[in-house]
Amino acid sequence: MKNKISFHLLLVLLVTVPFFAFKNEDAPSLKLALLKYNGGGDWYANPTSLTNLSLFCNKFLNTNFDPNYETVEVGSVDLYNYPFVHMTGHGNVVFSDLEADNLRRYLISGGFLHIDDNYGMDPYVRLAMKKVFPDLEFVEVPFNHGIYHQKYEFAGGLPKIHEHDQKAPKGYGLFYKGRLICFYSFECDLGDGWEDPEVHKDSEEVRIKALRMGANLVQYVFRA
Repeated sequence: MKNKISFHLLLVLLVTVPFFAFKNEDAPSLKLALLKYNGGGDWYANPTSLTNLSLFCNKFLNTNFDPNYETVEVGSVDLYNYPFVHMTGHGNVVFSDLEADNLRRYLISGGFLHIDDNYGMDPYVRLAMKKVFPDLEFVEVPFNHGIYHQKYEFAGGLPKIHEHDQKAPKGYGLFYKGRLICFYSFECDLGDGWEDPEVHKDSEEVRIKALRMGANLVQYVFRA
C-alpha cells in the first residue's frame, strides 16, 4: 500500500512541479535530495553542494527550493517525494535486490537521478546501476541534448571542474523509452564545484561553471 501511495504522490508531483517549483509565495518549497547507499562508499562526500545548488537555482532560475536538502535511502518510499535525486562518492556502491527494484520503479515512474563521480566510484556505480536496469547501458549524452541547453549553454558538454586522470569530462545517460532518467557526470566533479568556496579553493569562474551546469540539470528535470 505504501508503494502505491508513493507512486500516486509522485505522479501528482511530477504533473504539478512545473507550476510550483518556480517561485510562488503561496506554495511550499521543494527540496533536492541526496541518495544514501550501502557498500562503504562515502555518499555524504560533499555536504554543502546541494545547499549551494539550491540557493543558486533560487537566485538565477527563480525556483523556490528549501536549501536544507533531504537525505533519502535507496530503498525508502520517501524517494518518490523528490523529482531530483543526487548521488556522489569515491568508492563502493551496493544495492540490495529490494533497493534496486525501488530505484528502478522510481526512475521509470518519472524520477531522475544525477550520479556524480567524485573520483573512484565509477566501476562500482556502473555495476550497481546494471542491477537496477539489466537491459540498459550508459551512453554518452550528445552535446545537442537539451540538458546542455537550458538557461546556460554548454555547447561542448560538461565543464571540467577537477582534474582526475587527465581525461575529458563525460556525460553519460540511461534512457528509458526515450526519456533521460539518469545522468552520470564522469571525470568532471560537478559536486565539488558546488561546495563552499573554502572547501576546494576553486576559482569563482570554475565554481560558476559547475553551478550553472547543475542549474541546467535541475531546470531540465523540472521542465521536461
